[in-house]
Amino acid sequence: MWVTLSSMTTEDVLLRLAGEIDDLGRRLAVVGSELRTVRADQPQQAEQPKPAEQPQQPPQPQPWSLPPQQQMPPPWPPHPWQPPRQYYVPPQAPYQPVPRQTLGEKLGKEGAGSRVLAWVGGAVTLLGVVLLLVLAVQRGWLGPLPRVLVGAAFGLALTGAGVWLHRKPAGRTGAFALAWTGIATLYLDAVAATSLYDFLPVLAGLAVGLAVAAGGLLVAVRWESPLLASVVVVGCVVCAPMITRGFTPELVAFLLMVQLATAPVQLRRDWSSLTLAAGVPPLLASVISSAVAHDGRQNTVAALGAGVIGIALALIVLRRRENDPAALAVLATSVVPALVAALLLPKAQAVPVAAGAGVVLLAVWATRRWWPGIAGQLAGLAGLLAILQATVTQFDGPARAAVLLGEALLLAVAAVGGRNKFALAAALGFATIGGLIGVFFDVTPALLMVYRIRPAADVAGALAVALLLLAVSVALPWAAVRLAVFRGPADDLPIWLVAGVSALYGAAGVVLCGSLLAVPGRTGFLLGHALITVSWTIAALVLLLRGIDVVALRVIGLVLVGAAVLKLVLFDLATLDGLARVGAFLGAGLVLLAAGTRYARLVASR
Repeated sequence: MWVTLSSMTTEDVLLRLAGEIDDLGRRLAVVGSELRTVRADQPQQAEQPKPAEQPQQPPQPQPWSLPPQQQMPPPWPPHPWQPPRQYYVPPQAPYQPVPRQTLGEKLGKEGAGSRVLAWVGGAVTLLGVVLLLVLAVQRGWLGPLPRVLVGAAFGLALTGAGVWLHRKPAGRTGAFALAWTGIATLYLDAVAATSLYDFLPVLAGLAVGLAVAAGGLLVAVRWESPLLASVVVVGCVVCAPMITRGFTPELVAFLLMVQLATAPVQLRRDWSSLTLAAGVPPLLASVISSAVAHDGRQNTVAALGAGVIGIALALIVLRRRENDPAALAVLATSVVPALVAALLLPKAQAVPVAAGAGVVLLAVWATRRWWPGIAGQLAGLAGLLAILQATVTQFDGPARAAVLLGEALLLAVAAVGGRNKFALAAALGFATIGGLIGVFFDVTPALLMVYRIRPAADVAGALAVALLLLAVSVALPWAAVRLAVFRGPADDLPIWLVAGVSALYGAAGVVLCGSLLAVPGRTGFLLGHALITVSWTIAALVLLLRGIDVVALRVIGLVLVGAAVLKLVLFDLATLDGLARVGAFLGAGLVLLAAGTRYARLVASR
């Protein structure tokens, strides 16, 4: 009986442990709840007092009875397995974008009507001032000088009333409208005193406008109103061309002074609208002034000044506010006035202007670690655009394509050295432009397919372009692989095929132009084509031998073999004659035989 009870207890314990392990495997998420359930099922067993220990009596041996059984603890009742509890998880509501307020909802807000009335009232009041001045002029009520004085007094009164009304929170909406109306009145009064009545010279009128703008900015800063600050600057920008009587270098200089006057506010306040309102007008005025072309030298100086000040202020703002959209826009467009001015200048002056702007922006790109965000990359892009314009302006003929390809080669090397993917993208852009120019004007398909007597200088220029095209076609994929932009030929086959076609075109140009320079005349043309066919088959052999383990190289090698055979049948057979035709066929055939034999042996040995 002891053996049976003992075995039953062990079996019960094992069964319970097996159940617990199986339960834990299914319900790890609710293990705490299961432990509480187990503890709740055994409260009475834990509270039962232990029986008093009896003094041990020496056993009395009896031949007819079994030894007394030792008292065993009650068996651990098995805990039946329970299915995991299901917890209610409320379904997630689908994401719904915050609906934009309609115009009716905005107007329906509390206080919106007062704002609309205030701003409309300001606009109507300003129009009334203009009508009053017109009526006074028509009926002769006031002379020119009293009109100007009355306008100035009225503008100051409106502005002062706005400042006085702003002291109370309830009147601040009307204060903004009054201040804006007063400042606009002062601007119009300065225009009238300068352009209409000639009481003030142009410089004095601009000084008055700058003083009004400075005062308006002070009020805007005190009121913490970016809208008022932007309106003040925009009003000054609109009235300034009326004072200067058009877009002139003097206007650009004045707008630059306004931009510099707003610099402290831009540094103290994060007002992107003010940055845009003060930064774009000088650049736009410089472009228009250069297009009108009053004075080429003054416009060039104004364009360079606008570009330098725009770049400097944009970078200062970007140091405080990373990737500020307004500052980035000013930085990206700061080079436009210089490029437009360079287009209208003679070649001797245009190249230094464009190149100088490009060097400044590339210097910003070189020190990009000092500028957070994408400011350095954006400056580099603008600088490369300026360098591109300077290169295209300075060089012509084969030198243009050769220089562009050389710059692409340098950028590819710099990209690998500096681990900079942006430089690699710039190299691709320069290579594309240089390659297209070279194919259309220098190493043309007609040069490769049709024999014609050409000057040695043109052939030498085509040779240089073809050599650089070959070098760039090899350098760009190599740099892309080093920077992990592209993978090997097995993964990015189309890209490598494009690079291979470009390299073959450049290599064909190198071989043919070299043959024409070495052996002038038709003989050199025929010899060059025979060498091109043989070189293609040799390149195919190399690719096949290197492509034993690389599928892409094998595919490219076989495609090149097909291209060589097609060239033999379609071009060499019809164009070449004599020893050139024989040499092309014999050379290509022998190379293909050697390639086939060697390739078969390598495949069999694997």
